[in-house]
Parts: sequence; C-alpha cells; structure tokens
Amino acid sequence: MLFGCLALGILLQRVRDFPHNSPLVLNQFIIYISLPALALYYIPDIKLDSTVLLPVGVGWICFAASALFFWSLGKMFGWSRKLVGCLILTAGLGNTSFIGFPVIEALYGAEGLKTAILVDQPGTFVVLSTLGIALAAVFSKGQPDVKVITKKILFFPPFLMFILAVLLNVLHLSFPDMLKDVFQRLGSTVTPLALVSVGMQLRIERRSKHWRFLALGLLFQLVLAPLLIYLLYVQMLGVKGELAQITVMEAAMAPMITGSIVAASYGLKPRLANMMVGFGIPLSFLTLPIWYWIIRGI
Repeated sequence: MLFGCLALGILLQRVRDFPHNSPLVLNQFIIYISLPALALYYIPDIKLDSTVLLPVGVGWICFAASALFFWSLGKMFGWSRKLVGCLILTAGLGNTSFIGFPVIEALYGAEGLKTAILVDQPGTFVVLSTLGIALAAVFSKGQPDVKVITKKILFFPPFLMFILAVLLNVLHLSFPDMLKDVFQRLGSTVTPLALVSVGMQLRIERRSKHWRFLALGLLFQLVLAPLLIYLLYVQMLGVKGELAQITVMEAAMAPMITGSIVAASYGLKPRLANMMVGFGIPLSFLTLPIWYWIIRGI
C-alpha cells in the first residue's frame, strides 16, 4: 500500500482533472479529520503510568537532537531558516505509526504494539502538535510572535483532540465501540491520502540542489537518531528486552509523513520535505532490518 499510494500520486501528476491544489486539499483533510480521529481512537484507552516515560521520550529526544544538529550546521554553513526548519521537522520526527505500527506488530505482536502506541501518540504526535507547529511558524516567518504561535498550537485540530482524549483518559471515560469504529476508519485514511499527496508533489530532479540535504536528513533519521536512542537507553540506562528493542526500532523509522506535510504547508522547502518522505520510506526498508539484526539480542 505504501509504494502503491506513492506511485499513484506520481501518476496523478499527469491527470489534468486534478487541480494543482489537490495536495493542499488532501493535507487539510488529514490535519482536520484524519489525525484528530486517530487521537480520539487511541489515547483514551492508553494506560498512563511511570512505565510510559521511556517510550514517550523517544520522540522528544530525537526532535531535540535534530534541532540541535541542524541548527548548528545551519549556523556553521549559513543555511536559510526555511532549510533548517525543514530538516529539523522532517528528520526529527519518525513515522512511528503508519510504518511503525505494522512493522512492530509483525516483529513483536500485539504486546509490542502497545509500546509503539506510547512512542507515537504521547510522543511523536504531541511533539509535532506543539514544538513542531511552533518551529514551523518561527522558521517560516523569521520573527517569532509568541501570541500567534500559541494560537496556532492551541487551534491545531489534532492538538485540540489530543487534549480532549487525554481528559477522557484521566476521567476514565471512553467512547462506545460504534464511535471508535468511526474514528479508526477515519484515522486509517492518513497513510494513503498522505502518500498520494506526497507523490503528487514529488519531483525527481537530477540537478536539484536538495540532494545533499536529502542525504544528510536521511542519515540523521535512519542512522543517527536510532543510534542515539540505543546509546542512551541500552548503553547508559541499561534498558533490556523488547522495550529497548521497540524504542530503537521506532527511532529508526522513515521520516514522519505528517511532519513533511506541516513543513510543506508552512513553506519550509516543500520539495525537500516531500523528497524526505518519498525516498526515506523505501530506504528505511533496507535500514530497518539492519537495526533489527543489531538489537535482536539485547
């Protein structure tokens, strides 16, 4: 499905019946409908206690490391703010759900999926909804406006639904199964729609100036980010077993589709953002088995 939807988006570039703003429309549907539905489906039923800190921390640690890494390089080499913002967003947020969930479930079963959900929902998903939106607003405008940025975060639809879902969790309330089914079906549209949108915007330009930045971004996301989690969790904290393996594998996932959508929506090098996903997903299917082989014995 991943490769099929990406290829479909590329083919639809040649269909004149689709208007030029079709990717924008698809992105808005994902942000306003699909992602909020996912939050309402998963989060009310997550068990919140001290054991969630390590999985939840993956997304925050990787995003912070990405910000430090690319901001430092940007200062050193004089990169534009939009380029730095694009790399932080697309290389600092992994696809911990739409690729991560099926991969983790296949390797570790339903119990492993519970840990993957913690990595994604309170972790990567909230990072995108808060720090990700703030960073996109700052790096797209140049001058930070705290009031505007705060408003963008508070009225970001997935974040609003996340707050509602956490409140339901704390109050031990849950939606009836019929509504959960609706949320699950709406949430499942994220992957196909997002990949079609990426495919419709993907341009393979041999002389593009983005190739070296693409290589650097994917190096961080597919190699340096999981290496950081491995060194921190396994070597320093001594975490062992499936918890350690799942957190490293989730850190090694391809760039987050929604992160690239947010970057593109804010004008942060849209072509590079789409290349990060378009090339990162196929490449991750080569790097993920390597990471699985490295950590399988811990």
